[in-house]
Amino acid sequence: MEQRTAAEAGALEFYNDWHRAYFERYSLPEEQRKFTAMPLEALKACEEDRGRHPVVILYNGEPAGFFVLHEGEGIAQFTENKEAILLRAYSINSSYQGLGIATLSLRQLGGFVKRNFPGKTEIILAVNHANLAAQHVYRKSGFVDRGRRIMGRMGEQYILHMDLREA
Repeated sequence: MEQRTAAEAGALEFYNDWHRAYFERYSLPEEQRKFTAMPLEALKACEEDRGRHPVVILYNGEPAGFFVLHEGEGIAQFTENKEAILLRAYSINSSYQGLGIATLSLRQLGGFVKRNFPGKTEIILAVNHANLAAQHVYRKSGFVDRGRRIMGRMGEQYILHMDLREA
């Protein structure tokens, strides 16, 4: 069996219409669905807000996950940093979970943002206090908690940061 490097196994690319069929079959466990938007829901929000940029996580060339990078006025509740970009609606399709794809994609995220959004100095995200698995993956991938909290639809959320000047 052919061995692939991490870079060949996983990649990030902007959403394109050919990805849509994959996201029509996308599934998440119920416990995870309460914390994130499904890709098709998030895509609708992207169509209505030009500051939202949908991104596909590929694994061996197949869409395995999804997230949105959000910039502009819509992220003011999360940060005062005008050079920040917000990671939202992050998920890995249930059939690809447990393969290390989340960690791999999040470790590639800093470089992806630097290449495609060169003026950004940090990536931020909001994670629910009860979503311990996601907190673990985010922290393992370089996000740090600076103590900021907001209330979300499912309760308190921690705002985590990745400084792109250090990454």
